[in-house]
Amino acid sequence: MQAKPQLYGLPAYKPGKPISEVKQELGLDQVIKLASNENPYGSSEKAKQAIIDAVLNSAIYPDGYSTLLRTKVSEYLGVDGEQLIFGNGTDEVIQFLCRAFLTPKDNTVMANPTFSQYKLNAVIEGAEVREVPLTEVGEHDLEEMLNQIDEHTKIVWICNPNNPSGNYITKEAFESFLKKVPEHVIVASDEAYIEYTIAEDYPDNIPLLEQFPNLVILRTFSKAYGLASLRIGYGVASKELIQVMEPLRPAFNTTTYAHAAAAAAIEDQEFVLHSAKKNRVELEKFESFCQEHSLFYYPSQTNFILIDVGIPGDEIFSYLLSKGYITRSGEALGFPTCIRISIGTEKENQGVLQALSQLLEERTTISKS
Repeated sequence: MQAKPQLYGLPAYKPGKPISEVKQELGLDQVIKLASNENPYGSSEKAKQAIIDAVLNSAIYPDGYSTLLRTKVSEYLGVDGEQLIFGNGTDEVIQFLCRAFLTPKDNTVMANPTFSQYKLNAVIEGAEVREVPLTEVGEHDLEEMLNQIDEHTKIVWICNPNNPSGNYITKEAFESFLKKVPEHVIVASDEAYIEYTIAEDYPDNIPLLEQFPNLVILRTFSKAYGLASLRIGYGVASKELIQVMEPLRPAFNTTTYAHAAAAAAIEDQEFVLHSAKKNRVELEKFESFCQEHSLFYYPSQTNFILIDVGIPGDEIFSYLLSKGYITRSGEALGFPTCIRISIGTEKENQGVLQALSQLLEERTTISKS
């Protein structure tokens, strides 16, 4: 049997170890996961109740058109329902885009490092991947990304704010970029962390859809809405572009529970705002810690922070794991001497910062001896 040649040697996604496994391996009573940028405050009570109510319909296939959720999202965003496509997380919408538009004759442009699923799905389709390094401060190099576009470019990926650096692209910079991108090139703006942004010049791209039919906006219910386990994300674009992708969507790719919970969650913006405000308070504590210890960190508009500790990321990860904190090593993210920490609750953050402080003290002692 012979599969597509590009699949051989392609790494599969490796999730972090389950909390239960870490507890058993290290003999720890408590383990805190701060690795996947989840909402530490859970989800809206309205969403929880919607899931309970949906249990009664477990024997029935979900609504393949996501009618209830489509109505709620279209009303919230002020777009036509036919401008939406729903996926098993935004990962699946990314897959739809790559499957619909990329072939071995095409290329796609993206930053590096950025969200891994852009490259993974492009490689599976056999397309050429053109990666443009982030700037020294972790920002997209938009000018160089424009330089990489040619007549064979089909998609340009913009992760805003960027994962894993946390930086954002301003409204002025993004609109200027859009105007320069050729009409035949799709610009995919991944806004997974938009609910956490506080920058006044962060772009509101929904109104731009009328002006730029090549713009696709990606959003998710996995982060600020606290519905990561339900895997529900969506894309917003022109009706014509959505119609091209719809045949790729499996008939029942999202669940009844996801529809019900997300539809209820989007109506509870008070919960989302409350989560975002607490996140910002806690994020600033990490920034203060870095300033106090002269550690470089990437300015974040998200619910995580990328910190350069100056030692191998795997080493930092292992140390924090031994203290009961699961984080993400920068070595796996393209930042070899960094650690990415999801912002947790006040108590969780206090604990991981204390552990990080102990690591710095121990290394200082060793260097002096």
